[in-house]
Amino acid sequence: MGNDKPVTIYVKKGLYKEKLHLDSSKNKVTLIGNNPANTIISWDDHTGKISPAGDTINTYTSETCRIKADQFKAINISFENTAGFTAGQAVAMQAAGDQLVFINCRFVGNQDVLFTPSPTSRQYYSKCYIEGTTDFIFGAATVWFEQCKIHSKKNSHVTAASTPADKTYGYVFNKCVLTGDTSLHNVSLGRPWRPFAAVVYMYCTIGAHIKPEGWSNWNNTDNFKTTRFAEYENRGPGAAITGRISWSKQLSAEEIKMYTRKKVFKDWDPVK
Repeated sequence: MGNDKPVTIYVKKGLYKEKLHLDSSKNKVTLIGNNPANTIISWDDHTGKISPAGDTINTYTSETCRIKADQFKAINISFENTAGFTAGQAVAMQAAGDQLVFINCRFVGNQDVLFTPSPTSRQYYSKCYIEGTTDFIFGAATVWFEQCKIHSKKNSHVTAASTPADKTYGYVFNKCVLTGDTSLHNVSLGRPWRPFAAVVYMYCTIGAHIKPEGWSNWNNTDNFKTTRFAEYENRGPGAAITGRISWSKQLSAEEIKMYTRKKVFKDWDPVK
């Protein structure tokens, strides 16, 4: 049942083809891999596929790895979904617990790669690599991305945040590098899955694959009216602010002071 003491599991290099679930009774688990290039957890479920139990898989059940436990940490591991470019929603990591930390990990797939569904979840990603096509970082959690590489493989959307109205912070990208396949020139930084979606890019390097408008709306909805999409002192060919849509914001020097790990995570320090 529940873990009273921290548990560390060392994962030898190899390709592990399996669905990995860590339930809510298994807190304080740390997985340490050899290297994300050779320590890989992989599966290929996707929406519409029929599971061995006869159920139709959806976004919430398509994941390769699901973490419902709190105080989980992963280091030097890749999580991938190999369902394919045209498979639709195919999650590599569903990170649902609180106080989750990922260091030097890779999240690889196409649509809906990294799912952070819980509005009470706080997560920290440091020096990770995340790649995908559409909405490949999505959900309601409060997440800080530190010096991560975010790579787009389709003219679509990087994020689809569903931040609740009562949460001050959603996704914060600090000193990250955004890249894309060389053929791409119409990628958006994000679109609001829910009306109060909150996403901030600060001190990031943004490639030419990001379109001048910067952001997109969620289809023909009114979600854009209450979004909290903002940027601060980004650089690179995709960071020019002159063409940005009117409902995104450039933060001021005073406003950016609200964006520190201490203010975002309050009583939790993910790097101690």
